[in-house]
Order: sequence, then C-alpha cells, then structure tokens
Amino acid sequence: MNATQTATLLPGRTRSKKPTMNGVLWALQGLWGLFFAGSGFGKVLLADDALYAAAPQAVAWYAAVPQALIVFIGVVEVLGGIGLILPAMTRVQPKLTPLAAAGLALTMVLAAGFHLLRGEFGLIPANLVLGGVAAFVAVGRWNLRPVAASALTTRGVVKSVVVLVGMVLLVFAPTWYSMTHTQF
Repeated sequence: MNATQTATLLPGRTRSKKPTMNGVLWALQGLWGLFFAGSGFGKVLLADDALYAAAPQAVAWYAAVPQALIVFIGVVEVLGGIGLILPAMTRVQPKLTPLAAAGLALTMVLAAGFHLLRGEFGLIPANLVLGGVAAFVAVGRWNLRPVAASALTTRGVVKSVVVLVGMVLLVFAPTWYSMTHTQF
C-alpha cells in the first residue's frame, strides 16, 4: 500500500485528489441523467398538438416521425435519465442503473441509424458520444463498480426527493417554459 492509499484510509487524513472510477461514473450518471431527462421532457411536451405542429421548424427530423413515437422516445429518455441516478443513489434496485444506461445507449444507436438513413450526418457524432458514454456507464455500473443493494432508508428517500425537485426546478421547468413561451 502506498502513502496515497494509506492517507485515504486513516481518519483525519486528506483524501487523494485523483479521480476514481466510482467518481467518474457518478459524474457521468449525473450529467447524462440530467441531459436525457431534459431532452426527453422536451419530447414529452410534444404531446400538445400546438407544440408538435411548430416543432419541425426547430428540429427538422420531427417532421419525419409520428407524434406518438416522439412522445414515447421522450418518456424513455426521461425514465432513463432518472434511472441513471435514483436506483444507484438510493441503493434500491441499483441494477436498474446499468439497465437504464444500456437502454439509453440503444436509443442513441437507433437514433444514429435513423439520422444515417436520412442523410443527417451532422447529428450522428452527438448520438455516438451520448450513446458511448451511456454504454460506458452501463459497463461501469454492471462490471467495474457496481452499487450494492440495500434497504430503502429515510435518508435515501430524502435524497431522492431532493434530486427529483432539483430536476423539476433545473431541467423540467426551464424546458417547459422555453418550449411554451418561445416562438420556433
């Protein structure tokens, strides 16, 4: 054991500043969770016929996809985004986190294929990066640094409520406001 490892184990000592795999996975889960939840919520809002009618002016591929499919993709992304964070954070069914990440990775692979068929080559790199990171989180939480399951605690419930309220305030509310108060 080296001095850095010893320092992280002894009380009163400072921790190493070196990023850990667990820290990297948590950072990616948080960022990707917020991104997918926000992106998905914007698609869910397209259940409103007036928003759906105006949406192709902002995002060209929306015109090629039925409204119900866009809303479904949005629901998948919102649930996947939440699934990247809450199951691992609460330790209740933490195996749902890598499954959510794998589902989001698959969604991005399908999106890349869709854009490839439409000749929208400029959108494919974003799909590949988003899907690649989601796949990394899936592998990381499934094999490299899985989160152990435990019983739901009051602290876990409070953390979940804080995260969900944070998502509403920082992601869902601004998305709703910008989509309902901005002309496309």
